[in-house]
Amino acid sequence: MSNYFSVFETIVLGNSIWRWLTAGVVLVIVYIALRLCVKVVARYLGKLAERTESTLDDFIVDLLKARTKHLFFFVFALYAATLALSLPGRIALLITDAAIISIALQVGLWGNGVVNYFISRRASRDENKQLNLEAYSVITVIARAVLWTAILLLALQHLGVKVTALVAGLGVSGIAVALAVQNILGDLFASLSIVFDRPFVIGDFIVVGDLAGTVEHVGLKTTRLRSLSGEQLIFSNNDLLSSRIQNYRRMNERRVVFSLGVTYQTTAGNLEAIPGWIRDIIQSQEKVRFDRAHFKTYGDFSLNYEVVYYVLGRDYALYMDIQQDLNLAIFRKFEEKGVEFAYPTQTVFVEKS
Repeated sequence: MSNYFSVFETIVLGNSIWRWLTAGVVLVIVYIALRLCVKVVARYLGKLAERTESTLDDFIVDLLKARTKHLFFFVFALYAATLALSLPGRIALLITDAAIISIALQVGLWGNGVVNYFISRRASRDENKQLNLEAYSVITVIARAVLWTAILLLALQHLGVKVTALVAGLGVSGIAVALAVQNILGDLFASLSIVFDRPFVIGDFIVVGDLAGTVEHVGLKTTRLRSLSGEQLIFSNNDLLSSRIQNYRRMNERRVVFSLGVTYQTTAGNLEAIPGWIRDIIQSQEKVRFDRAHFKTYGDFSLNYEVVYYVLGRDYALYMDIQQDLNLAIFRKFEEKGVEFAYPTQTVFVEKS
């Protein structure tokens, strides 16, 4: 019997068979325990989530189920099993490093989920749903980059890399890289400005210089507009914010100024009556507020009136419909009263000798 048990004292690769069996048992127990622990916690939180309106517990359940990898359980269990063994320094260090990398990757996956949850939650509260799909992707990319950079530096530090010296070395070369990509960085920060300051959002009709269009896409580097004639206009974000932007979507009402001229043969009575006619015509329209109508100037071939009114809405088609109705109504009124519109004419006087 003693000979039978003595077999377990046999040394294999620097450890007795007892130690190898113990390590195997620890590996299996820790692996199963971790999986059961996550499953039990997820099931408990799942039942709790059914009784609450909060989305946070639903998110935690999804985080545990979908973003917790079995490879992490195995590597962690393997590390725990090696504690029962006497391994060469290099092998022990290799397994320890693998455990650190595994933990870092798992934390990164959880961190990705946290970033997605809070940014999507913030985006869902935004009134402009299309902006969420485009502009908030900028924040997601930057948040993930910061998260993984921090995890990488922490992992390197635990692996024995001198992070301070590494960062200092990268700082010198980083200046050269920053100079090389300064335009890209400028567009990136401009995109953040668009996201947070919101000079415009997707769906807005804007004018930039002598170009105009509806905002279709806000990206990391460029913003794209769809012009009235159908083609796509592409601006770098930095150039776009450096320009003067007219945003017609933010307009609550449209101020309209137009002029008209009548001939010098118009009687004084009609000249005095014209502002009142125009006022009555404008006030008869819906979604319009009359401001003023005045006999403004004596022109070269006409007596000029200036008319100002407001369209109570930002729709361009509504404005054009109202302006058309006003033009037709004014024409009929002038035709009825015998008032003629002026147009450029020349009178030639010929002297007979």
